[in-house]
Amino acid sequence: MKNSNSILERYDTVESDTSQRAALRDVDDASLHRVDDSPLRDVGDSAASVQVPFFRPQIGEPEIEEVVAALRSGWLTTGARVRRFEQEFAASVGARHAVAVNSCTAALHLAVEALRLRAGQAVLVPTMTFAATAEVVRYQGALPLLVDCDPLTTNMSLEDAERKLARLSEGWTPDGSSKKTSSDKLSIVGIMPVHVGGLMLDMGALKEFAARHGLWIVEDAAHAFPAAWRSDEGAAWQRCGEGTADVSCFSFYANKTITTGEGGMATTNDPQLAERMRLMSLHGLSHDAWERYSGGGSWDYRIIAPGYKYNLTDIAAAIGIHQLARAEEMRARREEIAHFYFDALADVEEVELPPTDANRVHAWHLFPIRLNLERLSIDRNAFVEELKQSGVGCSVHWRPLHLHPYYRETFGWTAEDFPVATAMWERLISLPIFPGMRDEELAHVVKTMKDICAQRRKKN
Repeated sequence: MKNSNSILERYDTVESDTSQRAALRDVDDASLHRVDDSPLRDVGDSAASVQVPFFRPQIGEPEIEEVVAALRSGWLTTGARVRRFEQEFAASVGARHAVAVNSCTAALHLAVEALRLRAGQAVLVPTMTFAATAEVVRYQGALPLLVDCDPLTTNMSLEDAERKLARLSEGWTPDGSSKKTSSDKLSIVGIMPVHVGGLMLDMGALKEFAARHGLWIVEDAAHAFPAAWRSDEGAAWQRCGEGTADVSCFSFYANKTITTGEGGMATTNDPQLAERMRLMSLHGLSHDAWERYSGGGSWDYRIIAPGYKYNLTDIAAAIGIHQLARAEEMRARREEIAHFYFDALADVEEVELPPTDANRVHAWHLFPIRLNLERLSIDRNAFVEELKQSGVGCSVHWRPLHLHPYYRETFGWTAEDFPVATAMWERLISLPIFPGMRDEELAHVVKTMKDICAQRRKKN
């Protein structure tokens, strides 16, 4: 990848002389297809014509050919391709078992169900997460005990988790009631960390915390494939999903690090958890469709439990098999883009760049910046609007759960219960970061960021 200065210099030259035609390195390999069929813009186009999406998936000929082969095979639902995808994914993260499902939400739900989560119990869940992490706890009738975030990483704060547990032991509950007797007190049974943007937590500290409090761990790894952590430079790397939790749950949604369109995976080293999740993923039946309808299978089945319809199709797995094969290649490209942003935005005082750690392999699913609002005359929402008006797609990850009506009204959470997340979310913007970003798109994002900061800088 060219350095940031050369890209920006070329972009600046183009702006002043639109007749110049500079050759761009097309980061999309000739074998890869964009979602739309519009021609690539020449770098000589005016800056105003550049439109940078927040995400654009990379789908190659191998994915397309595998989908066509699946369609021609006559077997469209869960079958041989799903089994292959499960086996190859398990090997890629170092897990003994993998269960493919139709979303990460499904994986999370199956995980907490397999761990027998029920009413009267509670689970520690970060407030800084997407809806799915907490809602699966509610599916089971249990209570998500929300936890503030770490001010550096935005991952779950174990310090705040300790504070919440201490308050709970004193009879406090988040619904505003006071439960003084031991029989009335909520039983805290688990913790569900989220690796925000693909930067893993300190899993050693997390496991020590969980062991001390007798908690199981279900890892929301929707952002964290491929990712890894180590305790220090002398320690061995541990991949996300390589025994990092009782169950690790991954997402293959359209904008994730690899995609099946819609899809997810639950990995575990526990054969009983794997068996239960697989059973419940398809109506609680004793045999799946492949076993019942394949030539050597039996038509008969038994309903073992009232399960769900969460299975992944062979058509989706056909995409996933080949996305998986390029997962590290695409992660490395996202890392290059992250380094470009670090280099190009390093001197912009209105922007705080995301943290990095030498003891992490970062998935770089997101590139979340934080605005230094004290230096700007506009707020985050206005900044986002100006980015969009300039053709830069962006997002915010996330509005914390405690600021959503359901959690505020049901459990009485207030902004004061989560001071870090409450303050931080008003500063957050996620910039585009995907493997197919071209030089002109990167340059346009950076120039737009710098222009807005310069125009909206507070006067002394």
